[in-house]
Amino acid sequence: MVTEQEVEAIGRTLVDAAQPLPARFRALFTLRNLGGRAAVEWISRAFGDGSALLKHELAYCLGQMQDEAAIPVLIRVLEDTAQEPMVRHEAGEALGAIGNPEVLDVLKRYSQDPVVEVSETCQLAVRRLEWLQNNKEQPGSSPYLSVDPAPPAEETDVAKLREILLDESRELFERYQAMFALRNVGGQAAVLALAEGLRCGSALFRHEIGYVLGQLQDEACVPQLTAVLCSRAESPMVRHECAEALGAIARPCCLRALRAFAGDEERVVRESCQVALDMYEYENGAQFQYADGLCKLQA
Repeated sequence: MVTEQEVEAIGRTLVDAAQPLPARFRALFTLRNLGGRAAVEWISRAFGDGSALLKHELAYCLGQMQDEAAIPVLIRVLEDTAQEPMVRHEAGEALGAIGNPEVLDVLKRYSQDPVVEVSETCQLAVRRLEWLQNNKEQPGSSPYLSVDPAPPAEETDVAKLREILLDESRELFERYQAMFALRNVGGQAAVLALAEGLRCGSALFRHEIGYVLGQLQDEACVPQLTAVLCSRAESPMVRHECAEALGAIARPCCLRALRAFAGDEERVVRESCQVALDMYEYENGAQFQYADGLCKLQA
C-alpha cells in the first residue's frame, strides 16, 4: 500500500525544477502508474513549468490514466494559447483518451484552432469519441498497454495498410487506424512501412509515427529516425519524438545521434535526447522498472 507521504514525495520530485529532467520523468511515470486523485493533482501542478517537453508528457500521462478528475486542467491547458502548441495538442489528445463525451463541444471548438497541430489533434479526438459512442464499447486493449488516439483498423495486410497510411487524400483518423494496425501486426515489413510515414506532410502525423516506432523498439527504423532527428528543418515536435523512439529502441547504433543532439539549440530536442539517454541506460541495465520513484524512496 502506497502512503500519502510517498505520493507527496514523488510529486515533489516532479515539480522541483532543480531536479534533473530524467529524474522528474521517472517521478511522473511513477505517479501515472500509481493513479488516484493525489497523483492527478501533483501532475496537474507541474503545468507551470518552463519545459514544453515535460508539460507534453504531463498531458500524455493524464490521458493514459483516463481519470476524469484530470478533465478541468486539460481543458485549461488546451484553451491557453500561451502554452506551446505541442503541449496544447497533447492536452486535446488526452481529453479524447479519457473518453468522456462531455468534452465534445470543447474539442469541436478547437478543431478550428489556427494552430494546425492543435486543430488536427482535436479533430482526431472528436472522431475517437464519436467512434466510442457508435461502437458502445472501448477498443480492445493495446498490446502496448497504451490508450491510442484511434482504434486499429481491422485490416491486417501490411501492403494494404501501408497504402492507407501513406494516402494523404484520406481522412487523418483512417490513416491513424492504419498506423496502429501496422504497429499491432509488427514485424520488419510493418516497421518499414511505418517509417515511410516520416516523410508525410502533417507534422502531427509524423510525430505520431515516431511515437509508434518507439513502441515497436525495432532497430530496422533507426536510420529513418536518426535522419529526422538530424534535420534541423524538421518540426521540433517531430524531432523530439524520434529522439525518444531512439532511446526506447536502445541499440548501440542509437547512441551517437542522441549524444550529438543532447546539446541541440532547440530545448525540446535537447531535453528529449537527455531523457532518451536515460531510457537507453534503463533498457540496457538491470533496473526492475523505469518508473522507479517508489524504489528510490524505499532504498
